[in-house]
Amino acid sequence: MTQACPPSEPFYGFDICRTPLLTDLYELNMYEAYLEAGMTAVASFEFFVRKLPPCRNFLLAAGLEQVVAYLERARFDERELAWLRASGRFPEAAIEQLAAWRFDGDVDAVPEGTVVFAQEPILRITAPLPTAQFLETRIINLLHFQTLIASKAARMVLAAGERTLVDFGLRRAHGAEAGLLAARAAYIAGFAGTATVLAEPIFHIPVFGTMAHSFIQAHDSEEEAFLHFARARPKAVVFLLDTYDTEAAARRVVALAPRLAAEGIRIHGVRIDSGDLARHARRVRRILDEGGLRDVRILASGGIDEALIARHRAEGVPIDGYGIGTSLTTSNDWASLDCAYKLVEYHGRPRFKRSEGKATLPGRKQIFRRLRDGVMAGDVIALADEGLEGEPLLQPVMRADLFERGQRGDAPLPSSSACLSACAGLNPPTTIRWRSRRACGHWWPSSSAPRRQQPAEPAWPRLPPPPPRCSPFSLRRRPMERNGRRG
Repeated sequence: MTQACPPSEPFYGFDICRTPLLTDLYELNMYEAYLEAGMTAVASFEFFVRKLPPCRNFLLAAGLEQVVAYLERARFDERELAWLRASGRFPEAAIEQLAAWRFDGDVDAVPEGTVVFAQEPILRITAPLPTAQFLETRIINLLHFQTLIASKAARMVLAAGERTLVDFGLRRAHGAEAGLLAARAAYIAGFAGTATVLAEPIFHIPVFGTMAHSFIQAHDSEEEAFLHFARARPKAVVFLLDTYDTEAAARRVVALAPRLAAEGIRIHGVRIDSGDLARHARRVRRILDEGGLRDVRILASGGIDEALIARHRAEGVPIDGYGIGTSLTTSNDWASLDCAYKLVEYHGRPRFKRSEGKATLPGRKQIFRRLRDGVMAGDVIALADEGLEGEPLLQPVMRADLFERGQRGDAPLPSSSACLSACAGLNPPTTIRWRSRRACGHWWPSSSAPRRQQPAEPAWPRLPPPPPRCSPFSLRRRPMERNGRRG
């Protein structure tokens, strides 16, 4: 079983995985105002991405596990209630309501690892209006980041083909939680693992690591450094080559290999972290092969993104795997998604808004995905109670009537069908198969260890990919807009 959030000491006295105070003030303002007005009927809010960035034509949903863990644990403790009283912002009656507050609603969502497009609901919360509204900030915070990073990672996986990808991004991530969740999001997208150690005990993600240049520098010779490291870490020997002279270091590895083999130590790989990676990789591959080390893998790191990976692959550069940091964990080509969490129904009536550039679709919705020969043929956004052709993507995750008994709805594993050939800029049409894994903890159906399902061989005509197709809407949308209230 995975943990959704690491057990840790409080952050300045507050448990950020649980505290409802990790929100915007206006959520508390509206909570009080709703109660004051007696507006406590059931409401539905949906999280979606308004439009895709120009350098994306699909997204990969991620972050549901953390949302559900938050909903299960979120409550105000005595310290937080005392702070609210001391702040003077809220009357005692409102604070007493918050003291008893628990999530008591329904959650429907697409499984993590599902390909989604603009305007498609990724998650829906149905609960009393004050509660459903109050959750907005933290839900956006959790779903936005992991969906952003998983979508970036998916492009890298498509570019890499059979090459191994490992997350190296913790040190450049925007905070500790971001570093951990980026490792998780990348793994959902198909990365082999991460360098972030804490991701293994929390999320069961395999961890990888080699050595730093400082380890080489600290020794009087490169040979001495290699020997010390190999003898200390004989089961996973990967030497870093580019501290002084990359090709000279490769020749040194060839010279040391028989000596280490006599001690029962096998060299698994070498890493190149600087310079012209393609040129160095070709030279190192030649040196290793001529020295009888054809099974030693070449790994590369430093300034890697999907465009470079795709170029290396097209040029036949002999790199077997990449460690990817900054471009992954910061999504440096597009650092945010235009996403929202909006009211779609209240008190049995559809709700929507017509704000310029931010209009929303009324009513609780479902995505119906049609497949043709195992390849995605198109989505339709419909009302939740419509029975259209295709696979309904939103699945029940939590139910209020089961919550008190500690039960949750079963949701299927991430779709293995996946997306249109156009979805990733592929030509000819290609089926993309994402990793099937227990992405959301113990209420996901039990399975064996996560298995990596590589995409079929794609052609990369250019990056970024071409614009996506828009998901059409069902015929009941316009009557719903006419009958729904504007809000």
